[in-house]
Formats: sequence, structure tokens, C-alpha cells
Amino acid sequence: MRLGVLDVGSNTVHLLVVDAHHGAAPLPAFSHKEELRLAAHLEDGDRLSEEGGELLRGFVEEAVRIAEDKGVEKLIGFATSAVREAANGEDVLAKIRAESGVDLQVLSGAEEARLTFLAARRWFGWSAGRLLVLDIGGGSLEIAAGADEDPDFSTSVPLGAGRLTRDWFTADPPPPDEVRALRKYVRATIAREVSGVTRRGTPDHAVATSKTFKQLARITGAVPTSQGPLVRRVLSHQDLTESARRLAEMTVEERAQLPGVSEGRVPQLPAGAIVADAAMDLFNLSEVVICPWALREGVILRHLSTLPEPS
Repeated sequence: MRLGVLDVGSNTVHLLVVDAHHGAAPLPAFSHKEELRLAAHLEDGDRLSEEGGELLRGFVEEAVRIAEDKGVEKLIGFATSAVREAANGEDVLAKIRAESGVDLQVLSGAEEARLTFLAARRWFGWSAGRLLVLDIGGGSLEIAAGADEDPDFSTSVPLGAGRLTRDWFTADPPPPDEVRALRKYVRATIAREVSGVTRRGTPDHAVATSKTFKQLARITGAVPTSQGPLVRRVLSHQDLTESARRLAEMTVEERAQLPGVSEGRVPQLPAGAIVADAAMDLFNLSEVVICPWALREGVILRHLSTLPEPS
């Protein structure tokens, strides 16, 4: 079956076309994405602007045309924190549904964490034991842990790299006092979640997903994505701590010269590094392994589980 997955994130809106079947890994066939930065279009802190709504509607209509051209049988759409937190999010989605026929489902933060965990579990398998999965998005940080396909702990906290950059930094590079204040806030927020993971058992395997973690791993020496998803990529806490310090002292232009950094993510890398460093420190992780699968793959896997087994 050829599926289309439309992922409406806080930074990027992404259409991924895959060939997916029971008992097989989803195979990417086509990808189309744009950085709409919907979170930056929130007016008064909690309403998606008319411009933001129109940008999203235009992308969805384009995605529908592309999906038809690529032979997609089923288009699955979901939205995360930017739309979830918008007071008029449902109204925006209702208009898109009426005009395009695409039913974008708003995922809760905990559901994001669970679906990302499912993708990581399928990627690493049962031999990975108890997993801890971390995912830094544009608007939130998802944390999930467990020994099965469904985590026994999952949560979402408002520590997305884009959100923190907008809310805490007033200049580039950010002043040291702002960096220290953000670092304190991030660590206090994550510390509240630590016992939820540790009281259920020590993780055997720590996994990180998301563009932020992938770019931090690349900056600290991981091989480029051009070498394929099967190459093992690791981010060590020791390397990350030094990188987090340096990133906060660099300008956008200097960070843009680093390996593997996408132009649209450059401004939010310091905040993302602060979150990643805090999470690894507070969960006592010497390293995390980068998982190429994340939320989109989790959505695909869940959808496949609802279909009847082939006869």
C-alpha cells in the first residue's frame, strides 16, 4: 500500500510518501516539505494568524495534488504543538477539511511521545531492552520510556527549540545571562519528569530522534545522512556539553558553517543544545543513539496495525 503522511509541525510541514505493508519496514518513496514556521504565526501567544492558516491551507492543497500524482491510496494527516496550542486551531483545521477533504488530527503531547516510542521500538527491536526515547521538536520535548511497544511513561513538556529561542533570547548570540536563565528553567522542567522514568526501571538503551538531535550528532562527528539510515550514529554527552557552550557563543552565520546544519534550524540550535544537554545530564546518559525513525513512522506503524492481515 502506498501511504501519504502529512506532518504539520511547529517548524516544518512535511509530506512523506511511503510504500508500507504488514511485516515490512515502510520504504520512503517521495518527500516534500516546507518551513512554514507555524509557531511564529501565533498571535497574542495563542491564535494562529490568518496568514499562518492560509500558508497551511495552501500546503495541504499542494500535498493532496502531489499525493494523487504519486499514487497514494491513503493520506494520513496530523498536527502537533503549534496547532494543538492555538485557540483557533480546530477552526483552522475545519476550514482545511471542508476545502481539501483532508482530516488533520491533532495529536496530544503524550500521544506524540507514544508514537515516537513505537517507531524507536520497531527500529531497535526487543534486544534493546527497556528504552528511553527523547525527541526535541520545535514546540515541545517528548519523553517516553518502557520495555514494550507501548511505553509505561510518556510526557510532553514545552521545551521545543523554536519556542525557547523565541521566548528567551533577545539577541544573536544570546547574552550569557539569558543563556543561564534558560538553562536553569530547562533543567528544572526536565527534573520534574525524571522520577517518572527512573522509578519504573533503569533504561537499557537511550535513543534520540528529531532534527535537533541529528544535527547535534553531526556537529560532534556523526557520519552524514548521505551514508544512509543503517549507519550507527551516536551523540556523546561529553561532546554535547562542549558543543552547547560553543553554540551559545556563536552567531547565526558561524553556526551555519557547521556540518549538517540546515539553514532554517540555525537560529534555534543553541536552545536545542541546552535542552539535549540537560536531558542527558539529568537522566544520567553518557550517550544516546540516533534513531532515523520518529513520529511519522510511528503514525504509519499504528495505521498498519489497524488494517486486516493479508490473506
